[in-house]
Amino acid sequence: MSTKDTALTPMMKQFFSLKAKHPDALLLFRCGDFYETYGDDAIVASQILGITLTKRNNGGNTGDTPMAGFPHHALDTYLPKLIRAGKRVAICDQLEDPKKKRAAIKGKKGLSEMDKMVKRGITELVTPGIAMSDNVLNYKENNFLAAVHFGKTACGLSLLDISTGEFLTGEGTYDYVEKLLGNFSPKEVLYDRTRKKDFEQFFGTKYCVFEMDDWVFTEQNARQKLLKHFGTKSLKGFGVEHLKAGIVASGAIMQYLELTQHTSINHITSLKRLEEEKYVRLDKFTIRSLELLQPMQEDGLSLLDVIDRTTTPMGGRMLRRWMVFPLKEVPRINERLDIVEYFFKHPDFRQLIDEQLHRVGDLERIISKVAVGRVSPREVVQLKNALMAVQPIKGACQTADNDCLRRLGEQLNLCESLRDRIEKEITPDPPQLVSKGGVIADGYSPELDELRNISRGGKDYLLEIQQRETEKTGISSLKVGFNNVFGYYLEVRNTFKDKVPEGWIRKQTLAQAERYITPELKEYEEKILGADEKILELEARLFSELIVAMQEFIPQIQINANILAHIDCLLSFAKVSEDNCYVRPVVDDTDVLDIHQGRHPVIETQMPLGERYVPNDVYLDTEKQQIMMITGPNMAGKSALLRQTALIVLMGQIGCFVPAESARIGVVDKIFTRVGASDNLSLGESTFMVEMTEAADILNNVSTHSLVLFDELGRGTSTYDGISIAWAIVEYLHENEHAHARTLFATHYHELNEMEKHFPRIKNYNVSVKEVDGKVIFLRKLVPGGSEHSFGIHVAEIAGMPRSIVKRANTVLKQLEAEGSEVGAAGKPKMENIADKKDGVQLNIFQLDDPVLSQVRDEILGLDINNLTPVEALNKLNEIKKIVTGKSK
Repeated sequence: MSTKDTALTPMMKQFFSLKAKHPDALLLFRCGDFYETYGDDAIVASQILGITLTKRNNGGNTGDTPMAGFPHHALDTYLPKLIRAGKRVAICDQLEDPKKKRAAIKGKKGLSEMDKMVKRGITELVTPGIAMSDNVLNYKENNFLAAVHFGKTACGLSLLDISTGEFLTGEGTYDYVEKLLGNFSPKEVLYDRTRKKDFEQFFGTKYCVFEMDDWVFTEQNARQKLLKHFGTKSLKGFGVEHLKAGIVASGAIMQYLELTQHTSINHITSLKRLEEEKYVRLDKFTIRSLELLQPMQEDGLSLLDVIDRTTTPMGGRMLRRWMVFPLKEVPRINERLDIVEYFFKHPDFRQLIDEQLHRVGDLERIISKVAVGRVSPREVVQLKNALMAVQPIKGACQTADNDCLRRLGEQLNLCESLRDRIEKEITPDPPQLVSKGGVIADGYSPELDELRNISRGGKDYLLEIQQRETEKTGISSLKVGFNNVFGYYLEVRNTFKDKVPEGWIRKQTLAQAERYITPELKEYEEKILGADEKILELEARLFSELIVAMQEFIPQIQINANILAHIDCLLSFAKVSEDNCYVRPVVDDTDVLDIHQGRHPVIETQMPLGERYVPNDVYLDTEKQQIMMITGPNMAGKSALLRQTALIVLMGQIGCFVPAESARIGVVDKIFTRVGASDNLSLGESTFMVEMTEAADILNNVSTHSLVLFDELGRGTSTYDGISIAWAIVEYLHENEHAHARTLFATHYHELNEMEKHFPRIKNYNVSVKEVDGKVIFLRKLVPGGSEHSFGIHVAEIAGMPRSIVKRANTVLKQLEAEGSEVGAAGKPKMENIADKKDGVQLNIFQLDDPVLSQVRDEILGLDINNLTPVEALNKLNEIKKIVTGKSK
């Protein structure tokens, strides 16, 4: 519908003119006490929000248009639903007070209908990647906006969490950028609209995206945006000057902030480089299969669920980051471990830090709200409480017998002047909204105190005037009154008219009395009538002045938030380590992985009452035991053993103690897993295709310091194909001169146990079981040597398979094992004897690889039945009988 249509009502013209500015966004149009949506927006909103879809008349002959709305005070309830649905939302507010507008135009002539309309404008554009509202954000997750730039020599990536001010950039191969996107999980991704096919080819279609014009992705435009924002002459100070593709991506984010009208961004104080070389490489397969952040089952637990005992939201967000970016540098790892150990050895120190962290709250996001001018009075008081908590934390860290803690303590800034100012200016328990009043403390502003005295003590003051004037004039019947015509007055009965002072001004004559006003009464009237309104205006101004003053402390408070989050994460490690009996690992630069009595940190917390997790030893190096070939029955615990090994390594390299009696971890640079079966049918990829894709990714990126976990490789194809592929992969890992990667290879192919005889660094192990009275007991203990049985039929039985099938499967298995040496031309066991010895089950009709049976089939298929005479049919049947008889002889 055109906004130029003269038949539209003035309000609908206003709506369409604003909608045209952001046609791709859902427009919430403030109309009185409601936010309303119209047209297609109304249809979408009603479906997402579950609100009623109605109609309204546009005016003239334009007909009705769909409409849906909700009360303006419910914005915080409905907006998050729209954002989580991936919608961009433009919020259109009334820029004028309707009452004042009506008063201003009252009596004026010649005004058009548009002139009479309340002015409206888009005050905020909220998108999945740019959100500040607590109701939209997850307090323990970052909310990243990402931008991808397809450069000539590298792919650039930039990430911004506007709610915290964290701004990151980097560049590399498409594979590297895909890994970063997977690890950071941005809520929205920007890219050049001309590169849509490239984006979908390399990064898929799972992200919420926004396409921008190609001119945005130019180095000149990007540098200009960044230098202007940071107020610098170059980007060398941030260490990103050489990252041309990364700079372009970062500039695209700055352009997007302008587009979405997010201009108050002085909390974005730096641009940090993503340093690939400092962190362990974890691909999306590994993060998913190890269940680091999300469990695969709805009622399951992730590793993050188990070890996250953080107190502050920013600590929770930092720990989530640490999980997918484990450290590779031994000194940094040991610094973290040293602090965790210090928490262990000094319970008083630990208790003090824990108590103070409970007072901090989300300091990082509060100071970001200060930057954009959207902080509430309660959040300001919370910021003050956080700064008060910083003081004892700083003192405790500075006196700690640990160099790392002392350095952290020295970096904490008390911001005393700001803390004292908030204490002086803001009431201890203010309302959430400034418009509610009662925000500014008594005693701070004489003007405000006077207005409050007038508002609170108006009646008392009037009684004081009445009493004073009565005593002064001797008019005993004097009283103070009020009416809407001339305000406050002094009423004197006619019997006392002669006592009225000369300075009083008569305003009204009644039958029995007269009413007067005085200069004092008129002055007070002006004060008392406008006191409440002036109080709110003055409080808003004073609060705004405080917010401006607070913005000077943004860099210091951001540093505080980062340090407190760091301490919070390490304290979380100490808590969970003590509760779950974890030990400090020895982390070094060797190639040894030596775990004694290791346990799975997640499974052990979910064991049934009375059961304990069975621990196991794992030893790997690059000289003697590079590859552990692990066989054993299904359900014996092979997968758990693989996962627990990777999790112990990962926990050690993020600085946490580990579930084991002891552990020596030679630092790994990459953790690869091929665990579990899945498919991607929407892209035409079968389970086996996904399995091979993941395996190829491992083999193409493996290094000497990598940890590789393969579980049941080759299940998605035939037995002989699977064995062949598995053998070749293990052989490649062993024989690769450039990468003797430490490897755990769990398999049900017992044939692979033969590899130990031919390759010196491959050692066979099995997860043991015990058979008692035909029943299998899983001991879940890893012992040297290979296993000869899978006990798959037993697993089928305990899974509830019908007894007849279990019985028949056991019969077939025994016959195969007894006749396994008798093989056909194709190298496979012959099956005809099994079919002949069926127990009420017909497995097949013809063994069609038999040449005689193939000839019989061909004779039958060659018959022209429609033209065959009875005699010819009898003759043909006799010929077929001779073929069969000839076989029997």
